[in-house]
Amino acid sequence: MYGGPRVRDIPYPTHDTMIGREEEEAVIATLRRKELSGFSGRPGDRFLGGPNVRRLEDGFRTYFGTTHAVSFNSATSALHSAVAAVGVGPGDEVIVPPTSMSASATCVVMANAVPVFADIEDETFCLDPNEVEKKITPRTKAIIVVNLFGHPARLEALKEISSEHELALIEDNAQSPGAAINGKFAGTIGDIGVLSLNYHKAIQTGEGGVAVTNNDKYAQRMQLIRNHGEVVLAKWTDDDLPDLENIVGWNYRMTEIEAAIGMSQIEKLDKLLEVRRDLANSLTAALQPYKFLIPPFVRQNCSHSYYFFTMRFLPEEAGYHRDVFVRAMQAEGVAISPGYEIPIYRYPMYQNQIAYGDTGCPFRCPHYTGEPDYAAGLCPTAERLYDLELVTTDICKFPNGAREVKEFVEAVHKVADNQERLSKEA
Repeated sequence: MYGGPRVRDIPYPTHDTMIGREEEEAVIATLRRKELSGFSGRPGDRFLGGPNVRRLEDGFRTYFGTTHAVSFNSATSALHSAVAAVGVGPGDEVIVPPTSMSASATCVVMANAVPVFADIEDETFCLDPNEVEKKITPRTKAIIVVNLFGHPARLEALKEISSEHELALIEDNAQSPGAAINGKFAGTIGDIGVLSLNYHKAIQTGEGGVAVTNNDKYAQRMQLIRNHGEVVLAKWTDDDLPDLENIVGWNYRMTEIEAAIGMSQIEKLDKLLEVRRDLANSLTAALQPYKFLIPPFVRQNCSHSYYFFTMRFLPEEAGYHRDVFVRAMQAEGVAISPGYEIPIYRYPMYQNQIAYGDTGCPFRCPHYTGEPDYAAGLCPTAERLYDLELVTTDICKFPNGAREVKEFVEAVHKVADNQERLSKEA
């Protein structure tokens, strides 16, 4: 900030999920086979995709120990399909967290239903079950819980709430593959769990997603929704026709090349998570002397997969605003960001309560009898964390190593040594 030498003067390496010979050989074999998609929107074997897609789904079923895995072209597509599969539609409400990527709530709007935001905890930054219970109405159809930043939400408590009120529980587990609670993988405790294969996730296929479930009906619905379900149903005979309501489908299918990459990536997940956990544990230990930073919290009987290394900054301890700290750290050349995503209900779509056309649907839909509340102060914990306290870095991942952790800590030390100067600036 003041013209001195920086801790780091070179760019960080490109995010690398150990893509190598295995992925190259799988892609080349697919190209030589000349079948880049095995899907067809009609009844029969090809309705479920090609050999790579099926092997990828087998890999996810095996890893997560579920009965079904359904692949998609993105986790957003998987979330939309999950919401539709559990029967959410016009007039319904779905309880969601305000702190997440936008699709965790937009998937509800995509089903012509209304997101209702419940506040989060300030330890794991996930849905607070006590706040969820306050938001349940006769219109509530489901709960979407996000296992944020790599840590499981209070899934067992949320499962009890959903069961008591006969609600579907969908886990957005895009950021937390391999995280667990009491020995069970996050993503497998709810009715459906959604994982992401986007390029900056723990494993990747560039773009892609997978939904896992033990519910036969939900799996079949999602398979129809991803592959033009209305066409397929029209061609099935009465004997083949499953016990389903009308299904509107999309093209949410994964290609054979993406699936080829994913088959190798799922086998590398444990190693990639080991790297993240080792780096995060090292950084946590090194930050202990700095009382103005609270490293990621890990609840008892839980494991963390560290999508981000997310800290709480305590301005009263530091003597200045979080954004001053972030600017000083960025001036040292290290990777750090203030906040995370803005609370989703602050987006114009929710503030203006209009999504489809000029009728105000789904927020002012004739089928909806509620009154959406997206006012400031709706989720005070989420707003406080976003505006004042959350700080994130993504250095705890392959191919980063001990050097990147050491540089981050050195930058924190330099900033802490200049507390008085930064306080005056603030």
